[in-house]
Amino acid sequence: MKQVLSVLLLFCSCFAFGQSNNSPSTYDPHEIAITGYLQTQYQRAQSAGISSFSGGDFAKNSKDRFMIRRGRLKIDRADKYSSIVFQIDATQNGVQLMDAFIQLHRPESKALLFTAGLFNRPFGYSIVYSSGYRDFPERARVFQTLMPRERDLGAMLTFRPDGKFHFLTAELAVINGSGHSARDYDSKKDFVGNLGFKFDSLANKKLQMGFGGSFYKGSVRSDTESYFTSNGNGFVKNTSPDNIDWNAKRDYYGANLQLQYDNTFGATSFKAEYIGGTQPGVASTALITGPAASTSFSTQPNTDLYLRPFEGYYLWLSQRIAKSRFTALLAYDVYDPNKDVKETEIGANNNTTAADIRFNTLGYGMTCLVNTRVKLTVYNEHVVNDPTQLPGYMNDLKDDVFTVRLQYRW
Repeated sequence: MKQVLSVLLLFCSCFAFGQSNNSPSTYDPHEIAITGYLQTQYQRAQSAGISSFSGGDFAKNSKDRFMIRRGRLKIDRADKYSSIVFQIDATQNGVQLMDAFIQLHRPESKALLFTAGLFNRPFGYSIVYSSGYRDFPERARVFQTLMPRERDLGAMLTFRPDGKFHFLTAELAVINGSGHSARDYDSKKDFVGNLGFKFDSLANKKLQMGFGGSFYKGSVRSDTESYFTSNGNGFVKNTSPDNIDWNAKRDYYGANLQLQYDNTFGATSFKAEYIGGTQPGVASTALITGPAASTSFSTQPNTDLYLRPFEGYYLWLSQRIAKSRFTALLAYDVYDPNKDVKETEIGANNNTTAADIRFNTLGYGMTCLVNTRVKLTVYNEHVVNDPTQLPGYMNDLKDDVFTVRLQYRW
């Protein structure tokens, strides 16, 4: 019995740190620790060859597939003054580096951390939260578009005070801005900041609450003489030789909220996050599909930039069913890459393209904890876009996705 309790205590200790990708499994001094998880899944799309933010686009002639969504292997070590984390992702597409960073801290306290290397951008809640613990299969479309693969190269300061203000977390990072698997393509650096608050023992220890705000201040280099800005119902072209080597603003601001209440029905969890700002993208073309044209680039864009005022958010509701192994899931997320233009105006000779279309996603499903390591998820996503004047987008696309996932975590 004592051995079982010891294992559970160790598991809880690792769980607290394991939920964040920007930390080792534990800060207690230890030699090499190996953790990770494997997600294997079957998916069926509403039609073949669709663009999807649920594990990537489907092949041209396929509407169902088996795939390894994530195969993470994390190695970390911690001593009195420092820790190191190295993580890879192995799937059917190959092996890819995910995390590689060193953290330094004072021996008597982890209140102040310095992190250098490849790590998750410290923006909001869902970016840093590990996919191995998240109830929902994927992050919201808006975050996958603006911060694909979540990581970047740079340096970060983290402040988590001990004692009276232990509920506070402040983070500030300077990063390349070109993503986790790319070299920086200009001399500018981007800044990311996050301020978070977390309270674990409210309402007689039945209520947990977290909230915070974040910012991203960056830029994207222009490689042409022209760029486009919004005029309320489309885009205006701006042309000058000075626009070559000019840096367009890439600015985001966000707010997030997490609530969990333990009740007679089980545990009810509600999470929400909003993000808005300006995103430099390009026009949708035959080579760059609609959603991809408003994404953040890992290489220098070689066509004219489009500066889009965007907004997006998600609402996640999960309900553990009494004390059973089952949790019901309900989600709704929105990504509007150009909030200045109505869908009915897109394609009306105003320089708008498929990159300006708003998408709403309703997700619902259930998870089952088979045991402490194995989780089964059944989930369906109903994706909706309003009709536009663009060929191929005059009606709602048939791009719903159904997923059955089995995860093993160690």
